[in-house]
Amino acid sequence: MTDKKTQQMSDQSNTEKRPEDWTTGDEAMTGAQRSYLKTLSEEAKVDFDENLTKAQASMRIDELQQTTGRGQPRKSEEQRTSESGQAEGDAHGGNFRGVSDFAER
Repeated sequence: MTDKKTQQMSDQSNTEKRPEDWTTGDEAMTGAQRSYLKTLSEEAKVDFDENLTKAQASMRIDELQQTTGRGQPRKSEEQRTSESGQAEGDAHGGNFRGVSDFAER
């Protein structure tokens, strides 16, 4: 049986914890954070700060993803179709027609 506090907090995931609330947030950023942040910084043409903590790096990654458009959800098929005039799937063989399909017309 769970107590009321556990039930109230059950909808909060550990992955949704704010970086400033992380127990290890004041440690140096991880190697993965460093690599991704360096890439994002280069793409955004901003200085890379190699002295950020885990929490600071996480927040900076979020900022730079907004700037560069990385990490954003992919556009829906409908949006891609209306913007390009042709579905992306068509360009990649999604609705491929062979020579014989046109020969009958």
